[in-house]
Amino acid sequence: MTSPTLPPPLPSSDPAQPHRSADGWRHARPTPSLAEAYRTIPVQGKTWFRKLIAYAGPGYLVAVGYMDPGNWATDLAGGSQFGYSLLCVVLISNMMAVLLQGLASKLGIATGRDLAQACRDAYSKPVAMVLWVLCELAIAACDLAEVIGTAIALNLLFGLPLAWGVAATMLDVLIVLALQHRGFRLLEALVVALVVTVGVCFMFELVLSRPDVAAVMNGFMPTVDVITNRDKLYIAMGILGATVMPHNLYLHSSIVQTRRYEESAEGKREAVRYAFADSTIALTFALFINAAILIVAAATFHTSGNTGVAEIQDAYKLLTPLLGAGASTVFAIALLASGQNSTLTGTLAGQIVMEGFLDLRLQPWVRRLITRAIAIVPAGVTAIFFGASGTAKLLVLSQVILSLQLSFAVFPLILFTSDRRKMGDLVNATWTTALGWLVAIVIAVLNAWLLVQTVRTWFA
Repeated sequence: MTSPTLPPPLPSSDPAQPHRSADGWRHARPTPSLAEAYRTIPVQGKTWFRKLIAYAGPGYLVAVGYMDPGNWATDLAGGSQFGYSLLCVVLISNMMAVLLQGLASKLGIATGRDLAQACRDAYSKPVAMVLWVLCELAIAACDLAEVIGTAIALNLLFGLPLAWGVAATMLDVLIVLALQHRGFRLLEALVVALVVTVGVCFMFELVLSRPDVAAVMNGFMPTVDVITNRDKLYIAMGILGATVMPHNLYLHSSIVQTRRYEESAEGKREAVRYAFADSTIALTFALFINAAILIVAAATFHTSGNTGVAEIQDAYKLLTPLLGAGASTVFAIALLASGQNSTLTGTLAGQIVMEGFLDLRLQPWVRRLITRAIAIVPAGVTAIFFGASGTAKLLVLSQVILSLQLSFAVFPLILFTSDRRKMGDLVNATWTTALGWLVAIVIAVLNAWLLVQTVRTWFA
């Protein structure tokens, strides 16, 4: 692999007595996270298509987080319980994701900092530490979903008990370690292959389920009862948490810097355009998979009266009698591919967040073991004492936790990308900033409303 070219230090003050410099930052540009992959992938090409292929990759690593086992749980629950009506939430969440991931990639390209490094530079140490802890909680919640999803897939395919399946997920550390030593492009290729596997599996499921096309189209139209119905709102917030994932913003702002684009103003503008195209195409594919999961659940379970299917295991058992032989096996294979894919990108996100906020560099396998251990404890205890139903509830809860953490990543991202001193010519347009703040406020208000409704239920 080509040795990375690290960025030159920028003029700055003494870190012990930082002040705002002309570029809006307090410190010199830090050593990039994932330094071993920094600027290792060339992007030269004579045609726009060749350049698009060269830039393609980071968007798919990000999109993986939008189709992980947490999405499965929330989409299955929403489709079986409410039919097609929550498709509008899947669509709106994906549109939010396209905007926010575009801003994240622009931040990384324009400033040479990922979101974690930007927060560490822009805020006081106590504030940065709070943001770090919240982000680590989000990563742990995401990892919890991956652990449970992979354990369920192993149980469905090979009959491995859930508790043993949870323990077996520790082995994926070896996979990540091996891939990271063989180059970033190989890691991207594996992720794309697994994404395609999940997509093909759900195309098969869609054909078998034969959904009502008119009802599907109506489902993409928003309705007021998504907010007024507490049960719908809970699932909707779970879908939002599973779709727009906070740690993906940190991940994307770092991995776009693996491309060896020109550091000139024009080179950065071109990199922003292609990075946005890459993530938009990848997230459109994620939209198809998320919508397909919910549509299959609505067409197969809701219409047959099985409205209580909120567990992946129940969905697996019901698919064969309702759709025929092979449907359940394909379902489990897709789940396993989804869980393993999310594991790969979760490792990178954890490494980026820890390096960015703490300037602390650990071996990837050590970082992965720490994150995975945090997720294994609640997953293992739940699997042992509460069984399949307990793991299903924990899966949905993990996605709501992700949604509650989201604002703490979104607000700094919009602030940074709207600051001309920090972004230069790549600063957000006025309409982009306005749309970004609208998305941020909607997310914050819905989260607050969900929290109030949940507390009321607890004390009712």
